[in-house]
Amino acid sequence: MPVHADDTDSLGADERVRPTWTEPLARAAAKPLGGPVGRHAAVGRQWFWTPLRVVLLLAVVTLSFAYLQKSPCIQQYVDANGTVQLDWRGSKQFTALCYSDTVPLYTAERLDKPDTFPYKTSWVDDEGKPTEHVRYMEYPVLTGMFQWLNARMAQGWTRIAETGWLPNPMTVIVYFDITALWLALAWLVTTWAVVGLARRRPWDAALVAVSPLVVVHAFTNFDTLATAFATAGLLAWARKKPLVAGVLLGLGGAAKLYPLFLLGPLLLLCWRADRMKAGLTTLSATLATWAVVNAPIAYLYPDGWREFFRLNTERGVDPDSLYNVVAQWTDWRGFDPGLLPGQAPEVLNTVSAVLFLLCCAAIGYVALSAPTRPRLPQLGFLVVAAFLLTNKVWSPQYSLWLVPLAVLALPRWKPLLAWMAVDALVWVPRMYFYLGVENKGLPIDWFLGAVLVRDVAVIALCVLVVREVYRPSLDLVRRTGDDDPCGGFLDEAPDKRVLRVPRRAAPRHA
Repeated sequence: MPVHADDTDSLGADERVRPTWTEPLARAAAKPLGGPVGRHAAVGRQWFWTPLRVVLLLAVVTLSFAYLQKSPCIQQYVDANGTVQLDWRGSKQFTALCYSDTVPLYTAERLDKPDTFPYKTSWVDDEGKPTEHVRYMEYPVLTGMFQWLNARMAQGWTRIAETGWLPNPMTVIVYFDITALWLALAWLVTTWAVVGLARRRPWDAALVAVSPLVVVHAFTNFDTLATAFATAGLLAWARKKPLVAGVLLGLGGAAKLYPLFLLGPLLLLCWRADRMKAGLTTLSATLATWAVVNAPIAYLYPDGWREFFRLNTERGVDPDSLYNVVAQWTDWRGFDPGLLPGQAPEVLNTVSAVLFLLCCAAIGYVALSAPTRPRLPQLGFLVVAAFLLTNKVWSPQYSLWLVPLAVLALPRWKPLLAWMAVDALVWVPRMYFYLGVENKGLPIDWFLGAVLVRDVAVIALCVLVVREVYRPSLDLVRRTGDDDPCGGFLDEAPDKRVLRVPRRAAPRHA
């Protein structure tokens, strides 16, 4: 009888993967603690320090370092006029590598004004210039409301603090602290869900807990909300709760778009295994949840609701995109030279969309032609990685999307930590490029080179995943006796529909 994702307590000692036996990094890290676990050690008997609790403790420590990494940007000082100011003097946000979108967005999105409401409140950017245009909250509905609620809580704290009962820093600092608390809890949920999804390999979730990307980007933006919903949705699917999975994925899609990309791989695998009823239940619940969250804002404030889609349509290439790397290192002027303000780069948008769809078609071919049905995280990782590589925007915190999927798809500690370290280090040349050469910053070539190395690292992980899809004997998860711990209805299901690829017969020799 196969063990389900919520039955890990019933695993025997021989059924649990011991990383100090299988991973050289874990073996080396265990030396100060007595070395690898012994062959006759009692495994699974500890009543308190379970793998889940240890991994969550590691995540708390890592998130503490993440807060310290951003802390230089939430200091204040009193200027010559006796006014308390946020201490970003001398471009500290770049020189201290502590920049976070949450701080400037507090005023940029008009969250500092108590009489405003996201998607209803508008303002004018570049007033009096040819580029003048009306703006609204630029984030998806759930993320926009998350910011607004945190701002209201921060302002409430300030009002109470004025009575002398509480410490009274600047409201924007309180706003950052409240936001960071929720984002940290969201990453803990992400880590918890990965432990449940890993089944026999719970210690793999330690890579999620201690990822260098968490130190740098957990509080750069609001993306841990989406990773929490997406990973919890996968856990609900693994536990054969398709309706709950759909609700969670729908909430994730209302926070960031990427959780919706997981539906494609899920439906493809359901089709291959003839489990479409469960897949369509999840799809329907996802779309219904997304619609329920978005409908009130779309109906009441349609212009504000469309702002997220408008900005993503009209924006050009992001500094972190491959398109920008090519443009900067060649004389190429891009797909849409000479655009006017507010004019969408239609050719760039088309090329980006077509490349992503071509990648999805290739992943679909892999899903249906592999000799053994791929595991859900393998395809999910490939789709999200393809989106990031082909998209015109790769904001640095987007890399957090890949972390839980990569750990579940390819639990090989050395290549994963190597990629995470490289990806996290892109932050350094990025910040010093933004500082400007005139301010002793770095020229753009350092930043572009780091971006290229990161992209090559992600492509290398994709190659390793595809290799293990076509050679399941190399898949560490399947070596332990599992089929697909994240598969839910797909786990141990027989293949019903397989794309048979004709092979050329070997030539006959006379």
